[in-house]
Amino acid sequence: MMKCVQSWPEPIVRVQSLAQSGMTTIPEHYIKPPSKRPSNVDNTTVNIPVIDMQALTGDDQGLRETTLQLVSSACREWGFFQVVNHGVSHELMKRARETWREFFEQPLEVKQEYSNDPSTYEGYGSRLGVEKGAILDWSDYYFLHYLPPALRKPHKWPALPSSCRDLIEEYGEEATKLCGRLVKMLSLNLGLGEDYLPNAFGGEDVGACLRVNFYPRCPQPDLTLGISPHSDPGGMTLLLPDEDVAGLQVRKSDNWVTVNPVPNAFIVNMGDQMQVLSNAIYKSVEHRVIVNSVKDRVSLAMFYNPKSDLLIEPAKALVTKDRPALYPAMTFDEYRIYIRTKGLCGKAQVESLKAHE
Repeated sequence: MMKCVQSWPEPIVRVQSLAQSGMTTIPEHYIKPPSKRPSNVDNTTVNIPVIDMQALTGDDQGLRETTLQLVSSACREWGFFQVVNHGVSHELMKRARETWREFFEQPLEVKQEYSNDPSTYEGYGSRLGVEKGAILDWSDYYFLHYLPPALRKPHKWPALPSSCRDLIEEYGEEATKLCGRLVKMLSLNLGLGEDYLPNAFGGEDVGACLRVNFYPRCPQPDLTLGISPHSDPGGMTLLLPDEDVAGLQVRKSDNWVTVNPVPNAFIVNMGDQMQVLSNAIYKSVEHRVIVNSVKDRVSLAMFYNPKSDLLIEPAKALVTKDRPALYPAMTFDEYRIYIRTKGLCGKAQVESLKAHE
């Protein structure tokens, strides 16, 4: 079982409350050092690949193979792609955003009933990491466990708006079903057969957590970030982005590329565990979130993760004399203690594992 600090090192301040206070300058502990402020943005029209999943269920074998190849290239070259015609109802996607926006619009005292602590992170939060005096991100969030069912705590999910708990169940079921289909596809593309990665994730005992991000408008967006640069520690992430305002940026070489969400698309990205399992054939790529001075943003990130106590290591079939195993075996529970303690640190964690070769 994970051992984590039980309490925050400083009183928690809600970023949404700061934004609503009318302040024109942000507090010092949200101001990033000059080298870490939003800059080096690639303003070209480049976007992450967009994959139409409809071809994967049709009869055209050639189109299916072409689509699988597009996914494979996206995983190797970007670590990110968008999916359309994915089988999740557009109406459900819209309702998910609207319901969670309603939660964040509730009075502060209602939301405070769900305040989290760093032992599990479940609930309403405003920081990641427990280092005293850390520079914080300009965002609030709600974090909950969805899979395995034994970890679900519906009584701790928001009771307001009244539709929220049912929405979490409905959205969670559809989002994790899609994640399962995607992981099979990634497994096939590695030449491992479609069942290898699902089994490596724990089969029926796979983990899934939902983090709903709320990025309040910011009077000085050039000085801070909604989320600092990081790669996701888990297996794979399915992101439902804000439909009105772009904010996600992906590192490509030395630049940051702003992702322009396609209507009714999900954004998919590889996590560190996928990089380990694929022996770095698939890459978990650094990304961050910028904020703006005009509009609040909301997004839903479903983290699809290996069962927490399973050893994760490079697939034996992907380890050769020319390409030895790059990472030691480690459970996801052991791995995520780092991010829950240190906060977001680029790709420092997964790259540090290579020192164990």
